Amino acid sequence: MDKEKRYPNSAKAFSEASNMLPGGVNSPVRAFGGVDIGPLFIAKAKGSKIYDIDGNEYIDYVCSWGAMILGHAHASVLKAIKVAAGKGTSFGAPTLSETVLAERIITAFDSIERVRLVSSGTEAVMTAIRLARGYTGRDLIIKMAGCYHGHSDSLLVSAGSGVAEFATASSSGVADSIAKLTIVVPFNDISAVEAAFAKHSGKVAAVLVEPVAANMGVVLPVGGYLQGLRGLCDQNEALLIFDEVITGFRLAFGGAQEFFGVRADITCLGKIIGGGLPAAALGGRADIMDMLAPTGPVYQAGTLSGNPVATAAANATLDVLVKEDCYQKLESAASLLEQGLAEAAKDAGVPVEINRVGSLMSCFFTDRPVKNFADVQSTNMRQFKRFFTRMLERGIYLAPSAYEAMFVSLAHTPQDIERSIGAAKNSLRKIRDEE
Repeated sequence: MDKEKRYPNSAKAFSEASNMLPGGVNSPVRAFGGVDIGPLFIAKAKGSKIYDIDGNEYIDYVCSWGAMILGHAHASVLKAIKVAAGKGTSFGAPTLSETVLAERIITAFDSIERVRLVSSGTEAVMTAIRLARGYTGRDLIIKMAGCYHGHSDSLLVSAGSGVAEFATASSSGVADSIAKLTIVVPFNDISAVEAAFAKHSGKVAAVLVEPVAANMGVVLPVGGYLQGLRGLCDQNEALLIFDEVITGFRLAFGGAQEFFGVRADITCLGKIIGGGLPAAALGGRADIMDMLAPTGPVYQAGTLSGNPVATAAANATLDVLVKEDCYQKLESAASLLEQGLAEAAKDAGVPVEINRVGSLMSCFFTDRPVKNFADVQSTNMRQFKRFFTRMLERGIYLAPSAYEAMFVSLAHTPQDIERSIGAAKNSLRKIRDEE
């Protein structure tokens, strides 16, 4: 695709931004490095659609990386933002809306008795780890290869040489001494977690996991995996931390914990609870959460934590999601899309494995099941790049990386789904013919 001709304004905007912003963006995946064209600059959005600065319309399956579960510019959320902003945008002092949001989170999640509001998922997980270490008096964290938990130093790591070995830094600027506080094991491999506990007996503070891995594409937990993690943490007196920044309020109102019936000790939330604005949270049992300052010795603070505009947007979003039929609608739309994509791939003769749970899904270009990061890395990235480009040409906006998820929102209509399936049929046939 000749981006200069098809998207001239975005091409120019990216060139200008690159003179002032590292890589021309403020978050790496926005640079479209995982595909063959440069990024589109977005002018506006409404419902299921986004519009770039060249005037092109797209059906959006990125949804601000999952945050816009109601769709863009939802009337109730916009009204709440306007009312809150009219009273002042930040006070650095307590507000009633913070308590309202905390109560809603506690009501939604059986495992949560106390909540601390923060401003990003990275901050929530970083605080959860510090809290787990403070509560247990231990230093080591077990995480899963391919699961992303934000860009704090101890989590920008990759697997060591052995299954139960210390991790190594995966980013420049991360000290080896910090990386060695994390042990990386394969996702969906309970025996690897068991081996890590055995090798580092009495030293592991917590197991940190996305209950559904959604940052290497969507990878579901195999049967018994989450329950196995719960059991191992109990046996070893370690905490189980669920990173539900993506799955929280998406798979169910009570997140993955309600969906799979497994309770975490600490839960990290984000994206949806901001209603499109910067907001996140961590929550858990009272005895754990009360370790946080000012009641306990584990320090955490934030100028914009519990921001009144963000909490207003969050409360308005949850007001909609608490309605009984919301998750049925999401499941129906996502199931229809999954079936259509699978049929399109079969008709075109292009091997595609679709992983889906609720309104969260990924299309992997492979003929084998995808159960961990190694499986994801073995998929046909070249075909994904071509699929992304062909779908974009047909007005379908997917995440510009094979390692990211597709999100269905309440704003996606049957007509959107039908149009998306039609675009996929044409795109996959084109890929087949080009092989």
